[in-house]
Amino acid sequence: MQQVTRPGTDPAPSRWSYRVHRLLLRPGFRLALRAGLPFCLSLGLGLNYMSDKARQEQFMLALSDLREQIENRPEFRVDLLVVEGADRAVEEEIREILPVQFPVSSFDLDLDDLRRIIADLPAVASVDLRIQKGGILAAKLRQRAPVALWRSREGLSVIDIEGARISSADSRATRADLPVIVGAGADRAVVQALEVLAALAPLEPRLRGLVRMGERRWDVVLDRGQRILLPEEYPVQALERVIVLSQVQDLLARDLAVVDMRLAARPTLKMNKHAANEWWRVMNNQ
Repeated sequence: MQQVTRPGTDPAPSRWSYRVHRLLLRPGFRLALRAGLPFCLSLGLGLNYMSDKARQEQFMLALSDLREQIENRPEFRVDLLVVEGADRAVEEEIREILPVQFPVSSFDLDLDDLRRIIADLPAVASVDLRIQKGGILAAKLRQRAPVALWRSREGLSVIDIEGARISSADSRATRADLPVIVGAGADRAVVQALEVLAALAPLEPRLRGLVRMGERRWDVVLDRGQRILLPEEYPVQALERVIVLSQVQDLLARDLAVVDMRLAARPTLKMNKHAANEWWRVMNNQ
């Protein structure tokens, strides 16, 4: 039977229907309908719900209570501080300056700030600060080792091999076990000073200290006011020559004021005033 089409009707879809069908064929548009539209509706409803100030305060209070409950759980609590690699005095100083009251939540500890506070101590070369199991805040230190006393305009200081100031000293007797170096720039040449001091072992009973001259070379100060002027380069070798001469010819046992080794090719001796007067008297009587 032949279908009769009414005059004035068009079986083809409308333009808007065609466009809607074409959009529904796109995966991105279908994803937007399935996920984007519900999300936007939920977000709008949530924002409308939270627009009330009383609800906002209630929500923030509940969030704060939840955070406090989590932070105060036993597994996040730190109960004590353990310091490794430090002597008793440094450990007591660390415990005194750290702004921490135990027990404390690990969330309330700023490890970077605490590490900086410990590292700023003069006696501390480096520090590793961590929270360990069992509620332990562990500080592992590398403490500076004192090697000399440095006398400068600021006073007497205990320094390490790098010339870093560890602490102040009231007097030489405070650290009688350490050698004394004196002068501006002496703290920047500690390694060389220790080499010179090692070479001075045969003269150790007479040694009074090392003086940095012009921030470039050393003077050895002995008892009886004697000085050995060392050159800027190869000071240890020049000192060894003086020691050999002293052992062979009793050079330093004589009435000398200065042994000048600044010119390696021409060492110079300076006698004390009394010895010089006696020498001139003997020469004039000849």
